[in-house]
Amino acid sequence: MVVLDFLKNNHDVTVVHFHHGTAHADDAFGFVNRYCDNHNLRLLNHGIGNDSIPPGRSKEDFWREKRYNFFERLTDAPLITCHHLDDCVETWIFSSLHGQGKIIPYRRKTIIRPFRLNRKRDFELWATMKNVPYLEDDSNTELCYNRNYIRHKMMPHVLHVNPGIHKVVAKKVKEDEFGNA
Repeated sequence: MVVLDFLKNNHDVTVVHFHHGTAHADDAFGFVNRYCDNHNLRLLNHGIGNDSIPPGRSKEDFWREKRYNFFERLTDAPLITCHHLDDCVETWIFSSLHGQGKIIPYRRKTIIRPFRLNRKRDFELWATMKNVPYLEDDSNTELCYNRNYIRHKMMPHVLHVNPGIHKVVAKKVKEDEFGNA
């Protein structure tokens, strides 16, 4: 919502929302829909629908695939996401545990992630200072999802072992974005 608040003041913006079909997804869609109505913003919405998760696939992986398939079909115009440094840290930890150590890339076709060096707390501060409404999806607290488990259970321990983990991953993000120069 912070990025939307920032962009809508100086750009013609279309809001893109993906409905994941979680127990709380209707609340999130209603929130976004009301915001768009109140600010005369165009809204494109798509969701999982009745697609069932294939055996052996995690919900998170399945949702990611469906979400990016939708995003990539939309347009040639840039689609800006609000992936931030905390997302990058969680992704790096998750993928490292699976032997890959990935950084969320700056670009994926027309999808751009320009906020990968900003902390989530910076967006929360902006929202508070500018009175930008936002909704914290209740599913973000459900520990059955690996990312949430990493965020809520593992991150305090990671920060105990390495209080500078965000700087470590920020360096990797910069290398990814600007090369190893």
